[in-house]
Amino acid sequence: MKSIDQIISSRNTGDYQRDNFDRFLSKISFHYGIPSIHVAGTNGKGSTACYIASIYRQAGYKVGLFISPSLKEINEMITINGEAINDEEIEDIINMYRRNIIHYDLSAFEVETLIALTYFSNNEVDIAIIECGMGGLIDATNIFTPILSIITSVSMEHTQFLGKSLTEIAEQKAGIIKDGVPVLLGDMSEEVISVMSQEAREKDCHIHSISIPNNVLYSDTGYTFDYLIYRNLKIKSIGLYSVQDACLAIEAVQMLSENLPVSDEQIAEGLYDIHIPVRMEVVHINPLVILDGAHNPEAMENLMIAIEKVSNNRPIHVVFASFKDKNFSLMLNYIGQAGEVILTTFDHPRARTKEDYFLYADEYEFYDDPHQLVTELIANYPDDVILITGSLAFAGHMRDFFKDGEDL
Repeated sequence: MKSIDQIISSRNTGDYQRDNFDRFLSKISFHYGIPSIHVAGTNGKGSTACYIASIYRQAGYKVGLFISPSLKEINEMITINGEAINDEEIEDIINMYRRNIIHYDLSAFEVETLIALTYFSNNEVDIAIIECGMGGLIDATNIFTPILSIITSVSMEHTQFLGKSLTEIAEQKAGIIKDGVPVLLGDMSEEVISVMSQEAREKDCHIHSISIPNNVLYSDTGYTFDYLIYRNLKIKSIGLYSVQDACLAIEAVQMLSENLPVSDEQIAEGLYDIHIPVRMEVVHINPLVILDGAHNPEAMENLMIAIEKVSNNRPIHVVFASFKDKNFSLMLNYIGQAGEVILTTFDHPRARTKEDYFLYADEYEFYDDPHQLVTELIANYPDDVILITGSLAFAGHMRDFFKDGEDL
């Protein structure tokens, strides 16, 4: 649709500032009063948000969910009870603010955030789960007071925007902490916890940390685990890192249970009854082909732990493509331990090309065509594991390839 293409897809990525957006919100007298959970973090925030939304859907609430980035279209980022916003609804919201969107030169993500919050308000959802785009303090989503702030993890990422040290990045993430609003933390280093605790004290916030799950057992269909009073919980993800995301979701709904009650059965069903794309997603058997959107060193480290469990000592072939602004060398430190690594590229303006990999030309093979590469690997290694990773966009690109290629 023309307006969507012109007003969203062509929007600037811009400097990492929010001045124009703040002026825009003031100009339109923007108000957002939906009870919302705000989720930030280096990794795990999208999955945690999805698990929370699934639990509340099981409990019968009308649930808005805003996650980013999209794998294919903006519509999939903005859902109510699992149903994506349609093109007409997007266009209606854009048309409402079109002149000011252009005048204040909003970024694509600022427009997407505006659409999501307006859509949830218009539809009067019972609860919305809003995922931060990047950082927290000056993120476009940080324009409302939530009923719960969640920070899933903090590690080195987006250093050109968020800071050169772990403490600086933690301070950006802590920017979503609001006066008197409870805070839930994932598994973090003492350095990061210190930053979060200081911010929580200054804002007079109760801070709560995740506990350790017990009896964590892997099977080909996912993980089973115990957490707090809950026994034999099941998730369909075969990524070990997803267990922490599920535990954060349990903690979140427990913390809000007075006003948004859920039963033990609804928690269990909500965790199990959800499929999260490109998070250790199996798209082919014999060989086992897995898609994962890991795109920073911490995520890659977690992915290598997960893939080791899944591979069951089978040889692993890693098909890797990343964006130019990602810390490629540190990610290679982890994926290089898994097995054969083959570099490639894909159709995206930010994707690394062969020239961007020149320092590694003697060490790693490069293929221009990831589709042909994966097709050859499937044909040549039917008993092995093929891991496709390096970028959410790349994983989404290859997911379309598998969905279209029924004969693979």
